[in-house]
Amino acid sequence: MATTEVRTPWAAVFAFGAPAIGVGYMALLLSLYVMKFATDVLLIAPAVMGLIFSISRIWDAVSDPMAGYLSDRTTSKLGRRRSWMFASIIPVAATFIMVFSPPASLTGTALVAWMAVAIIGFYTALTIFFVPHMAFGAEISDDYHERTRLFGMRHAFYTTGSILALISMQFLINAEVQGEAEIRAVSEYQSWIAAIITSALILYAVVQLRERSDYQRSNTSGPFAAMKDVFANPHARLLYAVWFIENVGTSAIGALTLYVTAYVVGAPQWAPAIILCYMVPSSLGVPVWLKLSRRFGKLPTWRISMVGTGIAFGSMFMLLVIDSLEGRLSWIMGAAFIAGFSAAGGGSIGPSVQSDVIDYDELRTGQRKEGSYYAAWNFVNKSALGVILLLMGFVLQFAGFVPNQEQTMEVKIAILGLYGGAPLFFCTFGAWLFGRFELDEKAHLEIRTAIGRG
Repeated sequence: MATTEVRTPWAAVFAFGAPAIGVGYMALLLSLYVMKFATDVLLIAPAVMGLIFSISRIWDAVSDPMAGYLSDRTTSKLGRRRSWMFASIIPVAATFIMVFSPPASLTGTALVAWMAVAIIGFYTALTIFFVPHMAFGAEISDDYHERTRLFGMRHAFYTTGSILALISMQFLINAEVQGEAEIRAVSEYQSWIAAIITSALILYAVVQLRERSDYQRSNTSGPFAAMKDVFANPHARLLYAVWFIENVGTSAIGALTLYVTAYVVGAPQWAPAIILCYMVPSSLGVPVWLKLSRRFGKLPTWRISMVGTGIAFGSMFMLLVIDSLEGRLSWIMGAAFIAGFSAAGGGSIGPSVQSDVIDYDELRTGQRKEGSYYAAWNFVNKSALGVILLLMGFVLQFAGFVPNQEQTMEVKIAILGLYGGAPLFFCTFGAWLFGRFELDEKAHLEIRTAIGRG
C-alpha cells in the first residue's frame, strides 16, 4: 500500500532507547538478587519480604493509571512526557541506592521499614519514568513500521541492561564468600554506579528528544474514565489479552531457571550463563525481526515469534531423557538461545502495535491517551509475572517439592511443566488468538488519514 515513510533520525532512536539500559539493569538486578540479599545478608524473614513485594504489586494498581493520567494531562515547557521523565531521575536513583545500601546500624523493624520504603518507592519511581517513556515512543513517529524500529531499539537496550545485571549479580555472588561486609560494600558501590549512569541516560533522552505539538491533545477524562476508554477499545482488549498470555509464558525464564538448573539439569552454577543465552539473542535478534516485520507485516511476524518462543520452551521436556550433564547443558542453552531470539519479536512489535491501537482511540474519542494506554500495558506485564509466580508456588507445593534435595520425577515434571509446558501452551494460544486482531497496516493507514496524518 502506498504510504510515505518518514524515517526517524538515528539520533532520536538512540536517545529514546538509551535510558532502557539503566532501568533494565536496575529492574532485573532487583528482581533476581534483592530477596537473597535481604534474607541472607540483612537477615529479614522471607515472609516479610514477600509481604513488601505484595504491597508493591497492589500499589501498582493505583500508581500505574495515575502516572499515565497525570502524564497525559501535563502541560509544561518541557513537554508532558519529558517533564515526568526528568522528575523521575532523582527518585529512581535514590531509591535504588536505598535498596542495596541500608545503613549497617539498622536492625529489626527499622530495617524492615527502610527496605519497604526503598522497594515500594523504587517501583513507584520506575513507573513515573516507564509509563511516560513508553508513551513518548508512540508519539515520536506515527509511521506503522518506524514505531517498531523505535521500540525494537528500546527492547535491545533494555535487554543489554539485563545482561549487565547478570554480570553484577555474579560479582555479588563472588563477594558472598568474603562475608557480609564485602557484600554490602560491593552492592553499595554497584548501586551508586548504576544510579549515576541511569540518571545520565534519562537526562540525555530528555535533552535530545523533542515532543510533537500535534500530539498535545490533552486527555480531558478523569483517570478512571480514561482507563474505561482504554478497555472499551476492542483492539486494546484483544492486544492486552495476547500480551498477558505471552508474558505468562516468557516470565518462566526469570522465575524458574534457578530451579531447572539446580533440580533438573543438576548444575545450579550455570543459571546465569543460561539466562545470558536467552538475553543475548533477545537483544541482537532485534534487527532480524524488524526486517521480517517490514517484509511480512507486524501481525504475522509477531505470531511467528510467539510460536517460536513456545516451541523453544516446550523442547525443555527433553531434559528429562538426556542422560549426560553435558548433553542437558547443551540442550537447555540451545533452547534458551532460540527462545530469546524469538522473544525479541514480541518485545519489538508488541508496543508498536499498541501505538496503532492508540491512534484508533484518538479517532474514536478525539483525545491522545498514550499515558493511560501504557499504564495498562505496564500493569498487564507485571500481572503476568505475578500469575506465573503464583502458579509456581502452588504447583511446587502440591508436587511435593523439598528444597535442597534430590527431587522426585513428579517434581521434575512439574518444574518443566511450568518452564516448558506453560510457555508452549500460552504462546501457542496467544498466536492463535492474535489471528483475530484486525488493525493491520491497511486499517492503520485509513485511521491516519481520518485523523489527518495519512
